Amino acid sequence: MSDATLHSTTQDPDDFAVQIADQIESFLVAVTEVAKGDEPDSAVPFLLLEVSQLLLAGGRLGAHEDIVPEERYEPDTGPDADVDELRERFATMLDPIDVYSEVFDPYEPRRAPVPARISDDLADIITDLRHGMAHYSAGRTTEALWWWQFSYFSNWGSTASATLRALQSVVAHVRLNQPLAELDGLDTDQDLGDEILAEEAGRVMAREIAGPLGLRPVK
Repeated sequence: MSDATLHSTTQDPDDFAVQIADQIESFLVAVTEVAKGDEPDSAVPFLLLEVSQLLLAGGRLGAHEDIVPEERYEPDTGPDADVDELRERFATMLDPIDVYSEVFDPYEPRRAPVPARISDDLADIITDLRHGMAHYSAGRTTEALWWWQFSYFSNWGSTASATLRALQSVVAHVRLNQPLAELDGLDTDQDLGDEILAEEAGRVMAREIAGPLGLRPVK
């Protein structure tokens, strides 16, 4: 299936695969547009919306019974497209709020938060979704659904969930007129290392997000 026929009128719009592919393609197109930096003032709210909608597709994949690929070995889709440019553009655009704290597994006891980056998260999510889209565009629908479901459980689902929490927190701070807390709540007794502590300090001290959101256009 080529890109030209991805939304062919002969496809059943109620078909599960078509709906999932539409949601994923919509996310890929939308975030690629955001990365251009033409409207930096609305980047965070727009990303919040897009990641939320993507997680609906993920939830549907997660609730679906296990999807079994038709072939024993995954067909070669060729090299994954390079996302470094997108990653760098997001890192520049989101610089004041790019680093955030994440608990990798909420069910693992006494797990310390670790620093993560929204720009890295978005790049990782895009890589996973594009890989499945390569199968879908080639007509391997079951393979695409299997990959999207598998990678939802193994990577992009948890990554998107963490990203959504970070984006929602940023928007909430702005809409509720609550600047980010200052450094006096940071636990420096944790053995996190100087570099991680510096990133953490930079995150919590980024007080002025409004204006709106304090984001810079990508040059």
